[in-house]
Amino acid sequence: MNDVVVRAEGLTKRFGQLVAVDNLSFSAQRGEILGIVGPDGSGKSTALRMLAGVLAPDIGEMEVAGADVVGNPEQVKSRISYMPQHFGLYEDLTVIQNIRFYADIFEVSSADRRRREQQLLDASGMSAFRGRLAGQLSGGMKRKLGIACALIHTPQVLLLDEPTTGVDPVSRRELWAILYSLAFEGVAVIVSTAYLDEAERCQRLLLMHRGRSLFFGTPVELKRTLPGGMLSIAGADPRAIQRLVISFEGVVSAMAMGDTVHLVVDDTARRTPEILAQLSASGLVFGEVKEIAPAVEDVFVYAVSEQGLETSSADA
Repeated sequence: MNDVVVRAEGLTKRFGQLVAVDNLSFSAQRGEILGIVGPDGSGKSTALRMLAGVLAPDIGEMEVAGADVVGNPEQVKSRISYMPQHFGLYEDLTVIQNIRFYADIFEVSSADRRRREQQLLDASGMSAFRGRLAGQLSGGMKRKLGIACALIHTPQVLLLDEPTTGVDPVSRRELWAILYSLAFEGVAVIVSTAYLDEAERCQRLLLMHRGRSLFFGTPVELKRTLPGGMLSIAGADPRAIQRLVISFEGVVSAMAMGDTVHLVVDDTARRTPEILAQLSASGLVFGEVKEIAPAVEDVFVYAVSEQGLETSSADA
């Protein structure tokens, strides 16, 4: 049985001189959470709009839930739900009225609607707020309501464009719990995010930068692409440490992370004593130097630096 429900091949989209998406290929399976990860301007939103049939690619092929999105974009819309960054909640309607409004749009039968709306209220923890106006909800609750509205017709594929942006940490965790439950039920969830720490929560990742794919695979596979190993150096002035160590032999890249500096080095066992000696001779105040496991953010920054790319660009 083929569990692939989303397939994109060679997607390219230009806006004038800007190439927002550049020859992008990836797939997603039933019951999988695929994270499209990258900074603002990397092309995440454009890719999702094309998958949803909202935006036509200049070049490329897409099949979503058995529908040819390029040839027949209207066919796909009953099989997916797409929640853009600014989802269209009606703030003068209550929680339950918003859900029922979307049930009418998707032509959900009365019997299915009653069953689904209670399921969604329970799953999102919003049963107690069913009578509250959407305009009176917190940011996190609005996002959960948006997901409930998007799911009222039981889609095969859920497309979410940065659903946790501006959401507090507790609400972010609750949103991800909802996504995990959907994946367990067999829904393919494709979620874009600029938060690199959220990439660890996905089964597979599509790392994007300036419209191009830097990597497509699992987080474990991604971390294996890092050459050598990673060291962490604590210090009172991490920027000064970063500027110094980047010139050391064997240091591939260096990034300040809070009160520490993360180094990619070619050989941790060999370079650790060398770096300790050079730091001591420099006169800089530093703390523990230790080997650490790389995070997705570390590998992403390394991948960008290897290609000579900057980590910020115009939004797309």
